[in-house]
Amino acid sequence: MTSIFDENGNNIPCTVLEAGPCIVTQVKTSEKDGYEAIQLAYDDLKDRKSTKAMIGHFKKSGTTPKRRMIELKGFIKHWNPGDIITVEYFKNDVWLDVTAQSKGKGFQGVVKKYGFKGVNDATHGQHNRNRHPGSLGASSFPSRVFKGMRMAGQTGTKTVKILNLRIVKIIPENNMILLKGSVPGSKGSYVVIESPDRT
Repeated sequence: MTSIFDENGNNIPCTVLEAGPCIVTQVKTSEKDGYEAIQLAYDDLKDRKSTKAMIGHFKKSGTTPKRRMIELKGFIKHWNPGDIITVEYFKNDVWLDVTAQSKGKGFQGVVKKYGFKGVNDATHGQHNRNRHPGSLGASSFPSRVFKGMRMAGQTGTKTVKILNLRIVKIIPENNMILLKGSVPGSKGSYVVIESPDRT
């Protein structure tokens, strides 16, 4: 993240994203595919790391294989295969939704994962168990732990969607877009930017 100053001197926290150029590789229609969507591709990939099927698929839209592909439902009125979408498609002070994978935090206990208070009691035979979950199972019936019980486990690395982030600034010469606030994911990860009204 970074921050910039607006015309009133306010310091605005921003996340800098490299947005595009993305290429429309396929337009799906309800008549042919059963639903309407456009397929976007981004980030060049060497031919030796691509399959013949990928090379043939991208050749239909007149481009080389790409590392990332996504489908966005709707939008088909504006685009044709081979069209290039850049940051100039967006405008300042427009609100966007951003989807990405959150940072992985590894295997965590219940205190960090769910905010449990912990046992916090050194009596009753407790020894080095202050951050443990406590009792889990029921009594002699049903003599098992119920499904869905909150326990320690893998945290993070989930798909997160942040709604209504405002565009603060667009830098078209560098394909960069500045959004107010934070965006999920680590540095260098891929994000999906879309407008809430699906245009």
